[in-house]
Amino acid sequence: QVQLMESGGGSVQTGGSLRLTCTASDNISSINIMSWYRQAPGKQREVVAVIDSGGSTAYADSVKGRFAISGGSAENTVYLQMNSLKPEDTAVYYCSIRARRRSGLYDYWGQGTQVTVSS
Repeated sequence: QVQLMESGGGSVQTGGSLRLTCTASDNISSINIMSWYRQAPGKQREVVAVIDSGGSTAYADSVKGRFAISGGSAENTVYLQMNSLKPEDTAVYYCSIRARRRSGLYDYWGQGTQVTVSS
C-alpha cells in the first residue's frame, strides 16, 4: 500500500514562510493531479492548490499570489511553498495524489501536517 508522507509543517509568525513536502513511499503510475488541501478546526477540508500532469496549476483565491505548488509525477513528490502566511492559514495540511486505475480514479492521502501561524 503506497503511503504519502508530508513534512515541513510547523509554527511561524504572521508574514513568515514554510515549505511543505509530500513524497510517496513507492512509485505511483498514471498520476492525474497532485493537490494540497487544508482543514481548520471546525471547518470543512478545502482545496488549496492543484497541479496536473502537464504542470498546470490552480489555487484557491485565498492563497493566490502567496502559495506556490510544484513537483511532478516523475518524482512522486509535490511541494507547497507558503509565503506571507496569515493566522487564517492555520490548519492541518494534507497532500493528495489522484491516479488513474482500471476501475477509475483513485485518491491517495497523506496523514496531514500542522501549520500554525501566530499574530
